[in-house]
Amino acid sequence: MDDATNVATDVTGEVDEPGWDVDPGDEIAPMIAMVGSQLKLWREEARLSAADLGCQIGYGEDMVRKVERGLRIPRPEYLDRSDRVLEAHGKIAAMKKQAADARYPKRVRELALLEAQAAEIQTYNNHNIHGLLQTPEYAQALFTMQRPAHSPNQVVRGVEARMARHSIYERSPAPELSFIQEEVTLRRPIGGRMVLRRQLEHLLEVAQLRHVTFQVMPTDREEHAGMKGLIRVLKFPDGTSVGRCEDEFHGRPVSDPKQLRIIELRYGIIRTQALNTTESLAFVEQVLGET
Repeated sequence: MDDATNVATDVTGEVDEPGWDVDPGDEIAPMIAMVGSQLKLWREEARLSAADLGCQIGYGEDMVRKVERGLRIPRPEYLDRSDRVLEAHGKIAAMKKQAADARYPKRVRELALLEAQAAEIQTYNNHNIHGLLQTPEYAQALFTMQRPAHSPNQVVRGVEARMARHSIYERSPAPELSFIQEEVTLRRPIGGRMVLRRQLEHLLEVAQLRHVTFQVMPTDREEHAGMKGLIRVLKFPDGTSVGRCEDEFHGRPVSDPKQLRIIELRYGIIRTQALNTTESLAFVEQVLGET
């Protein structure tokens, strides 16, 4: 092992762990290749070899070459250190947003983009707490229990991707958010009792926001329009919508008005069958007290 690799290991730990490679065929690959080519131009302008740059920023020569060839997504600290060593005055560090977006799986990026554009989001969840309501600890527990098992790095990436979607709460104007949760999702101790307690406390905090409507579907309901599974409806400012029902239309997202009408009708009935917002908050407080 050469000195540069030793430095990389000492400074950054497991810098070459899986999960930061560019997925073959991903449409974001050209953007990462562009970032890599820009980094190479900056390095050559500074008259540094890949090994020299790697030594100065705490990465091995092989990692530098992978990044420059667009085969590896550069970490934020990689870009920050390169910016400092190459005296780019913030021009390299400015690429952190692009690199950060590339970290997440394609389907997560697509979902986050839709959520970022939506003026209204309606959701019904029957297995776990919706991602936009999850705490990091709850999300970590969900990713950890996945089968086949995720690697530790996949768990970290999954949690970070899910938490990044929470930026939706910072939007102005804020989108209208409607959540309906099955009672069982509030009682199942995902991650343990303390994780569940913090999750319930977080639910109560989010449910107080003016643009958030939160309802609970009690288990003892004799009539339930949501027996076909989870529902998602996203409505956009231009009047278009996209919806998905777990066991309808092959579970695929649909935008056809006739199909959307079926999903929205079902969601509307579920809202009337669930506890109202005041009752729902009281219910969550009761479950919290019992946990």
